[in-house]
Amino acid sequence: MLVPENLKYQKTDEWVKVENGIATIGITDFAQDSLSDVVFVEFEVDVDDEIKVGDSMATIESVKAAAEVVFPVSGKVIEVNQTLIDTPEVLNESPYEEGWLVKVQVTDESELDKLMDAPAYDAYCQER
Repeated sequence: MLVPENLKYQKTDEWVKVENGIATIGITDFAQDSLSDVVFVEFEVDVDDEIKVGDSMATIESVKAAAEVVFPVSGKVIEVNQTLIDTPEVLNESPYEEGWLVKVQVTDESELDKLMDAPAYDAYCQER
């Protein structure tokens, strides 16, 4: 299981990377592996939407299950990865690169302090 060191993680299996106040958000390798083959992604937000931690971002459906993806940070949506609508399997192939879901202009970077670092997330996954 891949758990990149440079990301922060949420217990609901989202990752976030913040650079210059912009958060790129996706689902973890653990999440995509648990879901199995992703067949559908439906976004529940649009560019310019104001969102808060815990708000629903997307629903991901696989051959095994459906999962809700929630925001780990608050802010304003600035980009949605529309590629995933036509090629949802990218989430399985590249969850940390091409498979990102949404980019957000972060309004409160202190929210990142509530998220797990890579070793904590890895340990959390091992317990499940």
